[in-house]
Amino acid sequence: MEDLCLKNTLRLLQSADQIKARLSGDFSSVHGLSVNEVFLLMHLEQAPLHRLSRVELAKRMHVSASTVTRMAAPLEKIGVVARQADSRDARLAFVVLTQTGLERVTEARMTFAKQAGYVFRDRWTDEDLRQLSDLLHRLIADAPGDLT
Repeated sequence: MEDLCLKNTLRLLQSADQIKARLSGDFSSVHGLSVNEVFLLMHLEQAPLHRLSRVELAKRMHVSASTVTRMAAPLEKIGVVARQADSRDARLAFVVLTQTGLERVTEARMTFAKQAGYVFRDRWTDEDLRQLSDLLHRLIADAPGDLT
């Protein structure tokens, strides 16, 4: 069992790297965003009021709050996110998806869906995909910020 756990974990990580590499080119050339920036925007898109604190965003992305700050700064400059102070606590700031950001993430999601179709198109039946989806959902069921 242990060897299968290691083997499957390695295969998942390698698969994720391959998919990210495939998405990276399209996201960069078509949308001017990195894969991680698109994930950040997707988390904001799903959040109530399209906003999250840097700490909550960091938890959902499995990075540090300072990484979120570094990622958000250039996104603020191009107008896809904004910074918003909490009305009750000025020390707390939110990262907020702007209307421009909402449009960009919607466009990027279409690119994402197209590339996802290419990943699975010639090796997977509909039943295979349903089964894989169920298994992957079980794997991430307790993770914060499920983007599906």
